[in-house]
Amino acid sequence: MIEFEDLCNTFATDPRVVRGKMFGKECLKIGGKAFLAQQGSYVVFKLNSPLLEQALALDRAVSWDPSGKGRPMREWVALPAENVKKFKKLAQAALSYVESLT
Repeated sequence: MIEFEDLCNTFATDPRVVRGKMFGKECLKIGGKAFLAQQGSYVVFKLNSPLLEQALALDRAVSWDPSGKGRPMREWVALPAENVKKFKKLAQAALSYVESLT
């Protein structure tokens, strides 16, 4: 997905950010913890309130359920490419949030 790759390129010069896998999905991590991932045609962000609620209110946003078994992960929102204009801001917020947890 080109939107996820664009976000990876945004963080490519940040030595704290590494690319990896989480639940078999491509992701970006800081301090060993994921803050951004890709699942199919969605980019997934780990956010805290109130930004999480704002992101969930965007078109076709869903709480991320990586297993597909009706068990969404709290603090994670999956957004389709139609919300691409918000991705960089949300990715930076996700990075800052997860970094604050480490």
